[in-house]
Amino acid sequence: MFNYTVETEKSIEEAISSLEGSLKEEKFGVLWQFNVQEKLQEKGLEYNEAFHVLEVCNPNEAHRVLTQNKMAGYFLPCKIVVYEDDGKTKIGMPKPTSMIELINDEAVQSFAAEIEERLIECIKKSI
Repeated sequence: MFNYTVETEKSIEEAISSLEGSLKEEKFGVLWQFNVQEKLQEKGLEYNEAFHVLEVCNPNEAHRVLTQNKMAGYFLPCKIVVYEDDGKTKIGMPKPTSMIELINDEAVQSFAAEIEERLIECIKKSI
């Protein structure tokens, strides 16, 4: 499967706050947070479920992967979503290993596996 998704009993806000804390422990920062629901409603479209996209990055890891292969930049920064689905809060991400398969570079694939493992641990700590 191309993604990793978990469910939590936390509210959207609690899940995002918890996620930010666990990411910080792994030296990942949230570069940008996009509230899809607000943006769609701002554009006059009815969308009533919370959906947030967090773009996250660890500068040292980004430097390492870009130094190895600039094509990996197409997949940066990593995205983590926090959203509501049938009244439940979910946290998920596309797996870096699934995306980076498009680049035929074993070293970059190894980096992606390391990052994926660390991000999954961040998500697990957030539930």
